[in-house]
Amino acid sequence: MLDLHRLALLREFAERGSIAATAVATGYSASAVSQHLSALEREAGTTLLDRTARSATLTEAGVLLAEHAVTVLAAVEAAESDVAALTGEVTGRVVVSVFPTAATAFAPVLAGLRTTYPRLEIALRQHGPREALPRLRNREADLAVVDDWGTRKPPLDPDLHRVPLLRDPLYLAGDRASHTWLCAPPDQPSRVATDRVLAREGIEPVLRWEFEGLATIAELVANGTGAAVLPGLALLTADPPRIRVRGARRIDALVRTASRTRPAVAVTLEALRHRAKELSTPGKTPTP
Repeated sequence: MLDLHRLALLREFAERGSIAATAVATGYSASAVSQHLSALEREAGTTLLDRTARSATLTEAGVLLAEHAVTVLAAVEAAESDVAALTGEVTGRVVVSVFPTAATAFAPVLAGLRTTYPRLEIALRQHGPREALPRLRNREADLAVVDDWGTRKPPLDPDLHRVPLLRDPLYLAGDRASHTWLCAPPDQPSRVATDRVLAREGIEPVLRWEFEGLATIAELVANGTGAAVLPGLALLTADPPRIRVRGARRIDALVRTASRTRPAVAVTLEALRHRAKELSTPGKTPTP
């Protein structure tokens, strides 16, 4: 019998093209990925990867099995979800992947689900976008809350479903005359959005200080260290002066299509949508 988790790793390898990239995407070590794929070869009774000292590529059998893995994994999950939907019981574990500012906004309502559904276990995990999608595809997460700053992204996998949650408005936070502007590193989508807003507003920073987390930037703006372009959710726990500017980031929930009918996933998704509606109501997110 082929192990489903190893099939998911094979599919990820087929998409990433190397053991190292698969390891980065899934959070495993390269040796662990290699060991799992070797075990899958033993289960399949054939060679799935051509390995050299520097690289590994799929054999013809590997390509074929990776293609079947997509169908098999989706079918198994759809069957599990349909059976669970027949009972209607909200039970089991749901792993939700969130980015940092979404964790602050959505964690309380997810924690509260246990009161209504005592047999439901929510596990919240903080991941960046590069980790969230592979974990969702590999069934290490059931839902992923992701953001989109308007940069070009590859099309969504056909086995994933996107549920729009809210548009998170952008603000110029702090003193726009500040010499010091706080922002993410150049390779981050929020930095691209910041540069776009500053150019549109005719602002040329004298100094740029770079930080990884928007929450850190918001706290520094609040204590007068500098100014920044920040989305509303980053300002839920900080209260610097701000003005609304044109632009917003989109926040969505991603779920595997095959698991949408599972009651535990459905109620978790509904809780996210309800909270997003609250945050979109005037007075719930920062306003000028």
